[in-house]
Amino acid sequence: MTQIIRPAAVAYILAIKMMSLCRAYWQFMLCQGVLLGLSMGFMMYTALAAVSQFFDKKRAAAMGIAVSGSSLGGVIIPIALSKMLSGSSLGYGWSVRILAFIMLPMAAFATATITTRLPPRTTTFLIPSAFRQVKFLCLIVAVFCMFVGLFTPLFYLPTYAVSRGIETTLASYMLAILNAASTFGRIIPGILADKFGRLNMLSIAGVMNGIVVLCFDQPKSTVGLVVYAVVFGFTSGMIISGASAAFTLCPKDPRDMGTYMGMGLTTAALAVLIGPPLNGLLIDRYGGFFEVSMLSGSICLVGGFVTLASKRATPGGIFGRV
Repeated sequence: MTQIIRPAAVAYILAIKMMSLCRAYWQFMLCQGVLLGLSMGFMMYTALAAVSQFFDKKRAAAMGIAVSGSSLGGVIIPIALSKMLSGSSLGYGWSVRILAFIMLPMAAFATATITTRLPPRTTTFLIPSAFRQVKFLCLIVAVFCMFVGLFTPLFYLPTYAVSRGIETTLASYMLAILNAASTFGRIIPGILADKFGRLNMLSIAGVMNGIVVLCFDQPKSTVGLVVYAVVFGFTSGMIISGASAAFTLCPKDPRDMGTYMGMGLTTAALAVLIGPPLNGLLIDRYGGFFEVSMLSGSICLVGGFVTLASKRATPGGIFGRV
């Protein structure tokens, strides 16, 4: 575990510091898109795999609490960066470097404390047999569909707010409001998932989030947009924590949980490379957000129903508390 998370933490801090030196688009792509993205993936899912080994009955709640830290960072970091950029003479470079210095002790604490309960696997790096499990494949398809819809407001909510006449600074705070609500969306449904079933809660999350995304172009006022950001933040948080917890139902050996989560979420995350660019093309083509909300919301709804269908591959069946 430490052999993975420590180099990833170093690469993460390095990526942020190097980002402060970026000037060209391709430099941002390499630092933020490639290095930062890879290091975040190694850190996040390694940490979640470690947490999952220490819990059984309360696993979803524990993982929801663990992953809620990222939403808290999503509240603090954008506001801090905005204040440094617009309210000080620091400039872009030092503003980003200060964020790296803030994250450094947190990353050091994580690498020093995260450990595993079980010894690592000594077999192959991947588990190809997992892709022959119906439940695992259904979850990949379901989460893929949910991710297509999930990231639409995350990418375009500030842009939509500005198009409705909202002041630019307030529009930029929409993501902070969204992330604040996402904190509760990751913790509360996680607690309920341990009681009513992880697949049940993920299915509900997909349906609820799909309905919310279908209404993406409906808020017209500042109050409406703030309320929408809160509601979407909660439902999107349900998916983010629920997806990781749902994949832990697939392996028979607890030592395989990290591999299953990594393989499943990496495959499903390809949706993030498809959804936002496709939405951008729709906005350019039609000049509005109606088509975006219809496409993304519908696909997210499909993800919720596929999760429900995956329960047929479990002993409890469709109506079980799985």
